[in-house]
Amino acid sequence: MSEKTYEVRTYGCQMNVHDSERLSGLLEGAGYVRAPEGADGDADVVVFNTCAVRENADNKLYGNLGRLAPMKTKRPGMQIAVGGCLAQKDRDTITKRAPWVDVVFGTHNIGKLPVLLERARIQEEAQVEIAESLEAFPSTLPTRRESAYAAWVSISVGCNNTCTFCIVPALRGKEKDRRTGDILAEIEALVAEGVSEITLLGQNVNAYGSDIGDREAFSKLLRACGKIEGLERVRFTSPHPRDFTDDVIAAMAETPNVMPQLHMPLQSGSDTVLKAMRRSYRQERFLGIIEKVRAAMPDAAISTDIIVGFPGETEEDFAQTMHTVREARFANAFTFQYSIRPGTPAATMDDQIPKEVVQERYMRLVALQEEISWEENKKQVGRTLEVMVAEGEGRKDGATLRLSGRAPDNRLVHFTKPAQDVRPGDVVTVEITYAAPHHLLAEGETTAVRRTRAGDAWEKRNAEPQQGPGVMLGLPKIGVPEPLPAATGGCSIN
Repeated sequence: MSEKTYEVRTYGCQMNVHDSERLSGLLEGAGYVRAPEGADGDADVVVFNTCAVRENADNKLYGNLGRLAPMKTKRPGMQIAVGGCLAQKDRDTITKRAPWVDVVFGTHNIGKLPVLLERARIQEEAQVEIAESLEAFPSTLPTRRESAYAAWVSISVGCNNTCTFCIVPALRGKEKDRRTGDILAEIEALVAEGVSEITLLGQNVNAYGSDIGDREAFSKLLRACGKIEGLERVRFTSPHPRDFTDDVIAAMAETPNVMPQLHMPLQSGSDTVLKAMRRSYRQERFLGIIEKVRAAMPDAAISTDIIVGFPGETEEDFAQTMHTVREARFANAFTFQYSIRPGTPAATMDDQIPKEVVQERYMRLVALQEEISWEENKKQVGRTLEVMVAEGEGRKDGATLRLSGRAPDNRLVHFTKPAQDVRPGDVVTVEITYAAPHHLLAEGETTAVRRTRAGDAWEKRNAEPQQGPGVMLGLPKIGVPEPLPAATGGCSIN
């Protein structure tokens, strides 16, 4: 009998991406193998890891489920599972609208997926199981990492904030921190396997320590990462301005392997709108953080999230956002048009902004940020940078005979392919010769190539039999999105 195959389709934030790595690990532990590339639903088990924050998330889900219905009819034994935030929110709706779904599970019990699939098969009826609180910290579950050289490491789950535009706390629960020793043990194990870059992940990553009453726990964790031999790059996402303290800035600046990169969600530059959003900072506080970060790390690249058209936003409020963007000079920004999210306080607020007004403001903001991004990238021309070679970052690499990777500040760099063989995870030294708003070019010869244990790990993985991608991302993009019939919503961790 041939092995059963699986496919995981992921939408939303980095937390969902990491959860999907765990779902893949669970399924492989239960004996499934990843479906070949291009399977497009032709797998024995198809899992949707959903997002409730993105606009039209439910329409996209049911559209995809509808396309699988005839395939399921033709393939006896095929199973479909729906998990993630939308499943947590619409638990009673999914099997009514799509009765061919076999399993519905939530954000707190992803570890139950293999059991629920088997129960659905034996009982020949849908299994809907939504836990109201976390059953086990997700990092204790088996994980099928998507990269051999870079990895997510979750340090907390849940969120204690009450932002009026966000439904995530209701679906992910209150913040629960992981033990520092467990986090460091996971990182050390990953480094031993060849991983050289980790990203610390949390719904509100720099609030880490609130569970144990240590306000400096996050900065201590960053410094502890600096002592792990073989760990070259440390990043984290996403912090909240409320909890971003001076000790974190000092730890970033003083720990060599913590990268000079910061993603700091602004959401709005208007104090009035920030108050309506229940964001516990104001413009002055936000810009003060940016100023301190730049003083400690002059070369830091700072990115952000911004929502345009929040209920009640006036032209003056929007002008304050534009002012903040000019002052902060973000390297890039994820910009979103506000749209109603059922279940959030903002959904029932008065003064919902007409779509045409939101669209016009959005285009002005995007144009301003594009201009700033380009100006900031032009400052990189002439600099010599160490770039970690990445896999799948350059869509045109084959045609241009280039490779792509990430600079320490996470800027995307396309560089001329050197004569010497290089692998994802290896590090090259290049000089930047050209800047575009969202990438840099190094068109000269590569100055140096450093083969790494991370590159060895990538080579070892790719020497094994290959299977298709199990985690398909639906993440927001920077800049002007492709035209859509409706405004694109955003999934932001903060």
